[in-house]
Amino acid sequence: MPGRHFHRGELVIYRAAKCSSHPGPRAQLVDPAPQGELYSYEVEKFWIVLGEQPDGTVELMTRTGKIRHVSAEDTRLRPARWWERWWFRRRFPHLPGPRPEVTA
Repeated sequence: MPGRHFHRGELVIYRAAKCSSHPGPRAQLVDPAPQGELYSYEVEKFWIVLGEQPDGTVELMTRTGKIRHVSAEDTRLRPARWWERWWFRRRFPHLPGPRPEVTA
């Protein structure tokens, strides 16, 4: 999708690829390895946009406060639909407010 733009404060969902021996309850598209030892699957991550960078990446904040940079053209990144914003509202992080000035 050329020309895709994200705005500060926009709620987005990222489908992260994972691999482990025990997929969690939120795992989707679970696919066992040929030998049956591991499973590959996807998990939806609920993030918020902090801003767009000049290099075409989007700066995102996770629920735990970590900062991630993902290409705006990545097909695994999409805006949350209106019902997802409501249904999963507790899973999305909140945008950090302005930091108070420290006076010495």
